[in-house]
Amino acid sequence: MIILRLIWESLLMAVQAVTVNRLRAMLSLLGITIGIFAIIAVFTIVDSLETNIRTSVNKLGSNVLYVEKWPWAPEDGGDEYPWWKYMNRPLPSYDEFEFLNRKSRSAETVCMVSGVQRRIEHGNNNLEGATLAGVSEGFQDIKTFELERGRYFTPIEAKAGRNVAVIGDEIARELFRGANPIGKSIETMGYKFRVIGVVKKEGTGMFDVMILDKVVLLPMNYYRKFVDIRSDMADPSIWVKTRKNVPLQELRSEVTYLLRSYRRLKPVEENSFALNQTSIINNQLDQLFAVLKAAGFFIGIFSIIVGGFGIANIMFVSVKERTHIIGIQKALGSKRFFILLQFLFESVMLSVAGGIIGLLLVFAGATVINLSSDFVVYLTIENIMLGIGISSLIGLISGIFPAWQGARMDPVVAINTSF
Repeated sequence: MIILRLIWESLLMAVQAVTVNRLRAMLSLLGITIGIFAIIAVFTIVDSLETNIRTSVNKLGSNVLYVEKWPWAPEDGGDEYPWWKYMNRPLPSYDEFEFLNRKSRSAETVCMVSGVQRRIEHGNNNLEGATLAGVSEGFQDIKTFELERGRYFTPIEAKAGRNVAVIGDEIARELFRGANPIGKSIETMGYKFRVIGVVKKEGTGMFDVMILDKVVLLPMNYYRKFVDIRSDMADPSIWVKTRKNVPLQELRSEVTYLLRSYRRLKPVEENSFALNQTSIINNQLDQLFAVLKAAGFFIGIFSIIVGGFGIANIMFVSVKERTHIIGIQKALGSKRFFILLQFLFESVMLSVAGGIIGLLLVFAGATVINLSSDFVVYLTIENIMLGIGISSLIGLISGIFPAWQGARMDPVVAINTSF
């Protein structure tokens, strides 16, 4: 009870000291506020960037293999990306897609996807650089999306290569200007296709291949009539989704075996294809964000140190101003512990108050960004606790020496000190 009473009285005296010296308190708050704002803003931006990127990566599917010409990262865990070797690889072909679809026992769904950018028109409206994507049957089972209106291709339309299309939300808005696009035609390169469905708006993402807002989906067998999918410009890829309860590594081994046999590769020859999966990107992201967080910490910590020096300087001035009061307190029987706590509480209060203001500024900035852009900023509980924890620690460290100096004063000398 005595200890609690001492702590309570020390807290009250610290509050009184801060209240009386408002200007000094504001200057102390300013330094630590800038410091906490800097470090938490850096961590928040880095965490938000990581969350947005990983969310986009997860849309690719953790149970899907992407058979492509180019790997997403250096293969075999190397640091070098030998693009000159990958450049000579053949592109995934439609025949290989059909072969995998027939032979794979570990795959639940296999589809082929290709995309090119073309100018599309409807009446007097046109859109430059729209993405035309040819997709085979099975695409809808691998890529998750919702239709706002209309329907998706039927199996008959997909196999027969009918001139039908499912368009993204932005395509619908740009070409049809609020009119219902269902049943209307879009034209490109002399080919016309009828809109049968509109995909619900998905928003922005770091990997545009999975964002359908600016995409026109066409049956692959119709798409191949005017796009050469054997060209690098068409960027063909084969998507293979594993069966339930089948490990992705097992599917990877099977697809590797099937493709090597189809391409007649000798045992000593390297794979002439890339099998990409989200774990490749996630491993690269782990390394990238570890570096960014370390750099962010060092950038922010210097701001915190500057704020800490400001609080320490103010506390030294506070101790000197209250030397006479310290002498009176000691003469009345106050212990060193009480004097020490009194100044430590004042230092920590100033620091935490500055930290809270810094956090409020970060929150305000995050709210503005969230309302004015598609980039989502996340101010997490972990970062809030980190900000309060750092500000408390800096306040404790900055105040310990001035508080110890005040606690060790000789009462007789302190009382006789003029003020």
